[in-house]
Amino acid sequence: MLRHRSEPVNMNREFQPHQILYLESGGARLYAEAIQIVKSRQLAWVRPIMLASASSVDPSLGPTLYDMRNGADLLWPIALFRPALDTEVIPLLVQLEVHQTDKLGPPPAAQKLRAFVEQVWLDHQNVFQ
Repeated sequence: MLRHRSEPVNMNREFQPHQILYLESGGARLYAEAIQIVKSRQLAWVRPIMLASASSVDPSLGPTLYDMRNGADLLWPIALFRPALDTEVIPLLVQLEVHQTDKLGPPPAAQKLRAFVEQVWLDHQNVFQ
């Protein structure tokens, strides 16, 4: 189950390469691996792993997972990321591998990623200026 954290945006986070981070928008989270942190520009180069979307029908079912490992890398403001906890990511990764929720291949996953990225951008336009 995805839990909402209402932590303030902290521009001084010290993320490290290979750390798992997430972006959150609405009832969805994009989990990604940090590839490089560009401190001078306050950007994170990340490689998406999965998109976890909370079920609007029955939250007890857990999130719907989309495999994003074949998707495009992102270069986004550090301020939008939060560190993911191992205890929340590992069960989701196991579920992703066991069930392979997105069996239709890259196109549906790519469409989900694009829609999610667009929503985050709309929600946080001030960070991109």
